[in-house]
Parts: sequence; structure tokens; C-alpha cells
Amino acid sequence: MFKPKTEKIENIAKSKQKVLKQLESIFDEETRIYIDYANVRPWSVKLGWHIDLKRLKQFLDSFDNITSVNFYNGYLEGNERSEKEKKEVENSKYVLRTKPVKIMNFSINTSSIAKDSTVLLDQFIRRSLLRKYEISAVEYLNDRFKDMNKKGEFFIEDRKCNFDVEIGVDMLLDCERNNAKTFILWSGDSDFADSVEKLMSAGKKVILFATARKVSKELSALRDRGLLIFDIQKIRNFICWNREIECKRDPNKEAPKL
Repeated sequence: MFKPKTEKIENIAKSKQKVLKQLESIFDEETRIYIDYANVRPWSVKLGWHIDLKRLKQFLDSFDNITSVNFYNGYLEGNERSEKEKKEVENSKYVLRTKPVKIMNFSINTSSIAKDSTVLLDQFIRRSLLRKYEISAVEYLNDRFKDMNKKGEFFIEDRKCNFDVEIGVDMLLDCERNNAKTFILWSGDSDFADSVEKLMSAGKKVILFATARKVSKELSALRDRGLLIFDIQKIRNFICWNREIECKRDPNKEAPKL
């Protein structure tokens, strides 16, 4: 059952009854949620709005059958944004699982490679694609590396922190221990296809919360087996930044004069 945790959620709910009924049917039994935040955060580019983690937790807490909201995200010590994000998640009472972000430096130093060499490009482009490139394309890209070297840039930093294994294990353990009847995964990553398939084979209800065209073909293929996909656009006003809430124009008011 839906019981608004805040007055703001209650006010938004008045115009979202159809969506809430759909969610109540999804969360009709004991439910656990797993949020792969490294996968979810970039959705803002496609959506055109951002998820407010505090508001998201308040909204999910409004459904009494949701017993756990598990949040998976890397932690970069000393980084102001990362520190703030971690504190916000903890204060909102998510079940947080975190680990240090790996920082990797890839050399782009062209001083010791031939102009047509693919040594540097191998670090960033799959070999199957590189084989399709003409020599002129390889030379062009190496020239761009050379331009960066002239500006004093000799390394490209990449950050990695993957929770696919942890999330998959947690879901399967919760299944084995019968901790939930419904499993909600906030991700569209293909790496979860095997875990999702195992959950469904065990008779569990599994729903992906995602956004259009952000679900892998491996997961989409499981729709025929009963996998449901819920578009988070439907709950935008409940979970987005306050300033990004969609406002409906009052039809009784005159349009502003130009």
C-alpha cells in the first residue's frame, strides 16, 4: 500500500493515481530493490533531468512492501562530490555497499611509436574495430595524441568501479533465503541477464526500472520469459531535483504577452 512519506509526495500523488496503482501492483508482495548507481547516474543525459537520491528514498519508503533499498556505488576518497554523495546516501538510510574507485592511467605518449602504430589506440578501441580503420584514420588519431602531448598531456585517467558481481550475488542470496518475492533492479546492464534469468526460474517476479533504450538486448530478450520493464519517466516528479519538476500550465490563465 502507498502511504506518502512527505507532504510533497502526497501533493504530487494526486495527479499520478494511475502510475501509483501500477506501482502498488508491482510492489504487491515483499520487495527488495537493488540500485546500480554507476549505471543509473548517466541516464540523466538521456532523460534531461536528474535523480534526487533523498527524494527517491522518500518515495520508495512510501510503499510498505519495500523492505530494503540496496545502493551500490564507488567511493573516491578525498573527492568532494564523492564524499557528499556518500553522506547523502547514508543519511537517507539506503543499504549502502561501496568500495574504492580504481584510477587507471593510460599512456598517450607518441614519442616512441610509429605514426601508423595502433599501440596507443589498442587501449581505447576494440581490435575488431581497429582492423576496419584505414591507415590514414590511425595516423590522424595518433596526430591528435601528439597535439595533446604538445600541451603537456601524456596520460588519460580512467576510473572504474564495477558492482555487477556484488549485486548479482546479493540478489541470488536473497532469493535463496526467500527474503523477497519481488526483485527490482535499477540497471539495464547486460551482465545481469544471467542473475535475472535465475531469479525468474526460481519463480520470483523481476522488474527492471530503467529508461527507454537504456536496456541491453540480453535483458530485453527476457521479456518473453516474464521480465517486466518500468520506465522511470513515469515517476519523474516524485524523484527528480525540485527545480526540474514538470509544471502544468493553468488553462484558465492567459498566455504571457510578448
